[in-house]
Amino acid sequence: MKPTPRSAMRRALLQGAVALAATLPFCAPAGAAADFPTKPLRFVVPYPPGGPLDTMARMLAEKVRGSLGQPVIVENRSGAGGNIGADLVAKAPADGYTLVMGAVATHAINPWLFANLPYDPVKDFAPVTIVASVPNVLVMNLEFAQKNKIEKLSDLIAYAKQNPGKLNYGSGGNGSAGHLSGELLKARAGIKVEHIPYQGAAPAQLALLSGQSDFMFDNLAASAPLIKDGKVKALAVTTAQRSSLLADVPTVEESGVKGFDLGTWFGVFTTGGTPAPVVAKLNQAYAEAMQQPDVKQRLLTMGSEAGPMTPEAFAAFVKSEKAKYQEIVKISGASLN
Repeated sequence: MKPTPRSAMRRALLQGAVALAATLPFCAPAGAAADFPTKPLRFVVPYPPGGPLDTMARMLAEKVRGSLGQPVIVENRSGAGGNIGADLVAKAPADGYTLVMGAVATHAINPWLFANLPYDPVKDFAPVTIVASVPNVLVMNLEFAQKNKIEKLSDLIAYAKQNPGKLNYGSGGNGSAGHLSGELLKARAGIKVEHIPYQGAAPAQLALLSGQSDFMFDNLAASAPLIKDGKVKALAVTTAQRSSLLADVPTVEESGVKGFDLGTWFGVFTTGGTPAPVVAKLNQAYAEAMQQPDVKQRLLTMGSEAGPMTPEAFAAFVKSEKAKYQEIVKISGASLN
């Protein structure tokens, strides 16, 4: 049946309206941010219970309940180096009701470590705010350090060059922050030492204390008590700035190894595409929670001196970290399927 002039005109107008709508930016309904949230939020921790990310997620969940007016339910979904929990949030509805405590692993290291990452760490997430940034610290078996008169990092490097392949270092596993730090030290300092991967940071720490390994790059919060009690020898922190918790311990760069600035960080993300007003409301709630005295004290105890960021600043930080770790993972030679 041949279309009438009127039906043809109606079809043309409809097609034009659809084409015009496709060129316009998406705008959330006017009341979307004002009404948000109207139901409980889900906060995914992509690691097992009891760790620093889990502890802080639960503390913040209680703190933001008052300002958001809704409970925040923390859920642990661990596995695949954090990828399982992160992917769950990446594929959730873009409405701000599903959050994840993302970390340097899920958003900066894993993209280069895993051949088939199930999510895009930039496009699939809307950064809310950083929560903590903690340096790692190079610690050495105390007996070995004393026996070989190793007082500082330059002594360790000198020993390694005189005894190539005789030193070893432990880590929480292939591709872990401790592994990447050790491989970067090898590359930057020009030394040959052997890597021993363990099933987690705790076993690696026990191996260091028992003398099965010579040194390791450990999380500052985990190592601080051992350093304070004189059970391990602290040689250097991995970040560009010294830590107030170990003010007398120099950085790796200060010790003469250039191009070394690594740390462990984690922060709040929601699903990519979430309306900006909703992200801003989440940012305000979590930023205010981080400024509460008991939260600040807990973060300082962990070794973090980071303050909350705007979503834009946190997004830029994540992109820069992802770019930085591309080189570091390549240097390490680590890869996971």
